[in-house]
Amino acid sequence: MQLIVGIRFKKAGKIYYFGPNGMELGEGDHVIVETARGVEYGDVVVAPKLVPEEEIISPLKPVIRKAGEEDDKRLAANRAREKEAFRVGEGKIAAHNLPMNLVDVDLTFDNSKLIFYFTADGRIDFRELVKDLAAVFRTRIELRQIGVRDEAKMLGGLGPCGRALCCSTFLGDFHPVSIKMAKEQDLSLNPS
Repeated sequence: MQLIVGIRFKKAGKIYYFGPNGMELGEGDHVIVETARGVEYGDVVVAPKLVPEEEIISPLKPVIRKAGEEDDKRLAANRAREKEAFRVGEGKIAAHNLPMNLVDVDLTFDNSKLIFYFTADGRIDFRELVKDLAAVFRTRIELRQIGVRDEAKMLGGLGPCGRALCCSTFLGDFHPVSIKMAKEQDLSLNPS
């Protein structure tokens, strides 16, 4: 058995597991952890608990520290920079006349990379756009094309039932929707 803690980086995002590293952590605590994307700021959503070794995907990275006041200020500054990047990104997309819709911008906590999420009908050659954005922000730029379901999850909204969208509140992963399922719910069979 191994002690783990569940951490979420985005609202309604996936839960990732880390080692608590001997810290007293509880739900709602803000922590700093090392991820594949670099150092990230996250929220504890699963209090420390014991889990069998077989259920853990190795290696389990440790929590670096609890987030302090400086980390909170840095997060707020990053959120402001993301808004500015979104505004600039929309302008650059319009200037390059690209048929894409910018959905969200994500800045890593250590400011090493800006990720632009967008939707588009087909493949798009955005190499010149990346060069322009890199010249403006002087950091690594990544453009990621997402589907309409991911867009709905990021933006949120109300479902046909009148409640908040399931994908933006509690669903972690998307499973394929079959034609039969769409017919049962009287949904359009053409996704476009």
